Amino acid sequence: MKSKFTTAVVTAIALAGPAMADLVVPNLSYRTGAYAANGIPYADGFNDYFTLLNERDGGIGGEIVQVPECETAYNTEKGVECYESTKGMGALAYNPLSTGITYQLIPKVTADGITLYTPGYGRTSAANGSVFEWVFNYPANYWDGASVAIKYLLDENGGDLAGKKVTLLYHNSAYGKEPIRTLQALSEKHGFELQAVPVDHPGQEQKSQWLQIRRDKPDYVLMWGWGVMNQVAIQEAVNIRYPMDHFIGIWWSGSENDVKPAGDGANGYKALTMHGTGMDYPIYADIQKYVVDAGKAAGAGDMVGTVLYSRGMYAAMVIAEAIRKGQEIHGTSAVNAAQVRDGFENLEITEERMAELGLPQFGPPFAASCTDHGGPGAAMIQQWDAAAGTWNSITGFIAPDDAVLDPLVAEDSAAFAAENNITPRCQ
Repeated sequence: MKSKFTTAVVTAIALAGPAMADLVVPNLSYRTGAYAANGIPYADGFNDYFTLLNERDGGIGGEIVQVPECETAYNTEKGVECYESTKGMGALAYNPLSTGITYQLIPKVTADGITLYTPGYGRTSAANGSVFEWVFNYPANYWDGASVAIKYLLDENGGDLAGKKVTLLYHNSAYGKEPIRTLQALSEKHGFELQAVPVDHPGQEQKSQWLQIRRDKPDYVLMWGWGVMNQVAIQEAVNIRYPMDHFIGIWWSGSENDVKPAGDGANGYKALTMHGTGMDYPIYADIQKYVVDAGKAAGAGDMVGTVLYSRGMYAAMVIAEAIRKGQEIHGTSAVNAAQVRDGFENLEITEERMAELGLPQFGPPFAASCTDHGGPGAAMIQQWDAAAGTWNSITGFIAPDDAVLDPLVAEDSAAFAAENNITPRCQ
């Protein structure tokens, strides 16, 4: 699918300057390449939410939102180029949907004074706002996800994982490597044996990895995958008859795109999620009316309510609420990047506010602060019902093990501060 915002359009907006729009939130998306199937619905949900605000509400605080889109193809170098080509438009925040791009942008946004919002991905220790002033990753991060998965397995095993074998099948990139440190600490605490098995980009060939899994016979397989890697892994699990209810993906390995290619064989597969899915939320009626039916949808309108569309919409909602908070704090609707950062740091999303937004009980409530840019870290477990073609939540929100995670975040962020001559603030 081709992006509705071509490079030419982005260039035209850049030449015209920020006056073309009151508020600018670039969308560093990927609609091409090996990860396009997952990037497209996320980008559509992101764009459509801002379109909804513009069409239904007249923007945010009376200011129209412009969302120039730039194609990264999930390539770090292209992602950095997109950032450089759009930041001069008056960009207020970035959400690149790539851990590799995020790592490269952290020093850039810090120098430029622009917020980097990476919900559920990116650098986990950016949850420490004392060190990472311009980066936010609430409501949850990768280490939270790893901890929630293990807490769920503890619940499934009467609180005891001693002697169990757990295999991590991971995308061999900065993204896939993120949970290893946490899982190692958790294996020491709970006595399970951890085996980490990498899968090289893009993940279309996994025969050797699944032969190893068949040989090792782990009690559980956790997956940190993305794009075609997820589809291939699930099909390979079917091929070796690995029990699907013992196979759990991180939230980036739990979309409809990941399970449908395997047909009935994917039935029972599980994945984490940090928000609800499906059409049972009032906001989707508004998106249908003001965006899809009005012919203003970023895509064909057929992905509304799917996992990744919903996640892109959720990210846009949080950014919009941070902009709104920045407007409130500073008493102006035409906020700049620094004022929006203040909005992110003082943002509180209550259940009452979620209901007002048409998303009751969609995600966990959270309140950010100077020190806390990471949120509660809670996540649910969902399970795929192949016959119905739906994801069903099988748990409520599970809190991570902060006793393990907090020292890891403190250690990693302290190392980053030392390497970059950063004096931690708000201690």
